[in-house]
Amino acid sequence: MALFLALFLGASLLYSARAHGDHKENAAQCRGPASNLAVVSAEYIPGKITVDGAAADWDAVEGIQFSLYPALDPASGDPYPGKMTVKAAHDGRDLFFLLKIPGSYQYKQSVKRASPSVALMFPIGDDATYVDMGGCSESLNCSKQSCGGHEVDIMHFSISDAVPGRSYGANLADNLNGTGRDSTGSLHDLYAWNPHCRYYDGIGPNGPEANGGAQNDWKGVWSHTSIENQYGLTTADSPYGASASAGSYIFEFSRPLQTSDRLQQDAQFSIGKSYRFASAFWFPVNNVEWSPMQHFSMNCEWTPLRIVAAENERAESAILATSISTFSLVFAVGSMLVSAAIAWWVKTNKQGRFTPISDTL
Repeated sequence: MALFLALFLGASLLYSARAHGDHKENAAQCRGPASNLAVVSAEYIPGKITVDGAAADWDAVEGIQFSLYPALDPASGDPYPGKMTVKAAHDGRDLFFLLKIPGSYQYKQSVKRASPSVALMFPIGDDATYVDMGGCSESLNCSKQSCGGHEVDIMHFSISDAVPGRSYGANLADNLNGTGRDSTGSLHDLYAWNPHCRYYDGIGPNGPEANGGAQNDWKGVWSHTSIENQYGLTTADSPYGASASAGSYIFEFSRPLQTSDRLQQDAQFSIGKSYRFASAFWFPVNNVEWSPMQHFSMNCEWTPLRIVAAENERAESAILATSISTFSLVFAVGSMLVSAAIAWWVKTNKQGRFTPISDTL
C-alpha cells in the first residue's frame, strides 16, 4: 500500500512531488474482522478531555482495538506485536482522538526513523480511496483539474523533535505563513491526491496558495507510560526515559470539527453524521530504523467514524424541563389554595373592627 508511505521522505518532498516505488495494498488480503464491523464512535463529552498525553481522562470512553498489519504485505507479513486502541470524542466544537499502542520505549532526539511516528487520514473528495492515498492516477502532474475529487486530509506526527507531554501542531508563527507545517514539533497538517502528490495545507503544485484560509488545525501530544512526567519535561531531559522500557505509547490529538479551509484540504465534520478514517504507525522494530515503506496499518480499508449527537444531554434536559413544569404546576395550585384559605378566614372572622388611620393620630 502507498497509503502513508511517502510522508517521511523529507519536508522538501512535501513541497514538490517526486515519485517512489509504486506499492499498493491489496485490501482483499486483510486479515481480521471486516472494517465495517468496527465503528469508532465520537461521543459528546464536554469538559472531560485534556490533550496532555495522559490517558486517565479517557477511561469512561469506549475504545476499539485494531490489529496492525504491514501495509505492504498484510496477508503474509508479520503483524505488529500489539494492538492499537483507538478512542474518539467531541465537545461540540473540537474532535478528539486517543491512540494507545504497546511498545518498548524507543526514542532518539532528532533521529526521525529511530523514533515512532503516527498518522491519521480522512477522505475529502468523493473519489478518494484508502489505497494509494486518494487514488489519483496521475504520477507527477497532479492538479485540482486532473486529480479533483481524490483529496485526502492527513495529520502526521514524527515525535523525534517533540517533548513528551508538550503540545505541538497549530501555532501562531507557522499559521501566519498560511501553511499546515509545524516547524517546531513536526506535527503537520497535510493533504494529498496520491503518494506522489502530497503537500502541506496551503501549498499546491506551483507553490503557496494565497487567501485559502490554510493553517495547521491540529494539536497533539505524545507520551509513553514508562516516562515520569509529573512536573513537565524540557529538551534538556532528553531522552526522557530508559531505552527499551516496557509500556505503551499514548498519542492524543484534537482539531475543530469545522475549519476555515477554503481549498478542499481539510475534512469537515458535523455532529450526528458518519465519516471514514485510517491510521498508520511506524516503529523501529528490534531497534532497526524503519524505512518509509515499513509502516503498519490498523485496517485494510477505511474505518467508519461516527460523530454522535448529545442524545443523553437532550434527554436530561427534557427530564429537567418536565420536573420544572411539574413544580410550577404544584406551586400554582398551592398558591390558589392558600389564597382561598385566607379569603375564607377573612370572611368568617368579621369581628375585626376597621380603624381609620386618622383615629390613631
